[in-house]
Amino acid sequence: MKNYFESLGSRMMNEIKANEHLFVSVNGEKSHFVRFNNAKVRQLGTVEDLNLSIKLISGNKVSDGSMTCSGDLEDDTIRGLDELTRIRKEIDSLPEDPFVIFPKAGDGSSNEYSGSLLEPSETVEALVPAMKGNDLSGIWASGKVFCGNLNSKGLSHWFSTDTFSLDYSLVTSAKKMVKATFADTTWNQEAYEKYMNGSIDKLRLMEIDSITIDPGSYRTYIAPAGVSDIIDMFSWGGVSEASIQQGDSALCKMRSSSAKLSNCFSLKEDFSRGTVPQFNSDGEVAPESLPLISRGSLENTLVSSRTAKEYSVKSNFAGRGEGMRAPFMDPGGLSEEDILKRLDRGVYLSNLHYLNWSDRIGGRITGMTRYSCFWVENGEIVAPINDMRFDDSIYNFFGENMEDATNKSQFNPDIGTYDGRGFGGTFCPGVLLRSFELTL
Repeated sequence: MKNYFESLGSRMMNEIKANEHLFVSVNGEKSHFVRFNNAKVRQLGTVEDLNLSIKLISGNKVSDGSMTCSGDLEDDTIRGLDELTRIRKEIDSLPEDPFVIFPKAGDGSSNEYSGSLLEPSETVEALVPAMKGNDLSGIWASGKVFCGNLNSKGLSHWFSTDTFSLDYSLVTSAKKMVKATFADTTWNQEAYEKYMNGSIDKLRLMEIDSITIDPGSYRTYIAPAGVSDIIDMFSWGGVSEASIQQGDSALCKMRSSSAKLSNCFSLKEDFSRGTVPQFNSDGEVAPESLPLISRGSLENTLVSSRTAKEYSVKSNFAGRGEGMRAPFMDPGGLSEEDILKRLDRGVYLSNLHYLNWSDRIGGRITGMTRYSCFWVENGEIVAPINDMRFDDSIYNFFGENMEDATNKSQFNPDIGTYDGRGFGGTFCPGVLLRSFELTL
């Protein structure tokens, strides 16, 4: 596929005219899918998908287009050149872009990470026995995802990786659920069975009658899946330099008034695990590791070259949206065996849902508890709790109320498939909070 991309891109580069610049990129996958319902296979198959994106710059004007490729080089070249012609016709009618980013020359890259995945013929036999006897619905996705980027200055990047994920829900007879995702780059049957058994243990606890607790502030443990959802919010009006410059970031107070989070909280971009390409859509390569928040203090933001040009700051080659592509939150000192004991009395939240900023400038996030969430007394789970809304500020729960984090960071994969299988995910621990505000 890399050779196909380089050949297609080279043919398109031969067609550019004077005063024109061109970016060509591809994204695709070769995946095996299995859909489960009631722990039975309902659908399986393979998907091969390849999409081409083109960005043309003429003077200071920019236009772009995209198309789905067939994989036939001759056919895709003809259609790609037709798309380039279409873009060229419309670019004259567009306004100039004062912050246009032109392609640059430099050192290219080629990184292909090979995992150890189940063969499609082995998948059902490996997965089904551990889930048998339970009402499980879910999607298995496994295989190679890849992307490439080249420009008219001769810079070329290629990235591919092997990944798998089983995203599933276990359901009780009363329609209460346990939600989990098992994912990695290397299949381990023992680890999978242990993980599934842990979910089934939670399912048995969900069969206990649920209780309703009053709104208020509670000592709380949030599992890695829930923490991952909160970390994702930092990519939406959080660590973006443009958002801070425009005054609508939740971290503005950390820039303007030296507000801090907890010493237990450190967050960085970390591309070293090879699950995400280090280059962005303009072919720029980000640092392998970039500390964003270190022991509660804002150290860096994500700065795209466009933002750098607009606000006269230095770029660290973030993506256009300045969201985190490879977030990693540092673990703490809390062992998994001690979570309930240290929590003692309070709320154990496995998952959160429907998150949004309720007061972005104040760092307040609202959302719902969801799936397997429990009330804990004397270090033991008593019963599931009914769903509740929370509304609290990162300056509280990731600030003075953050007591510790678990001593292992867990991989929470991007399982999106709307535009093809996603790259990477969030590495983060669970967190123990002295207080967390449940409002409804």
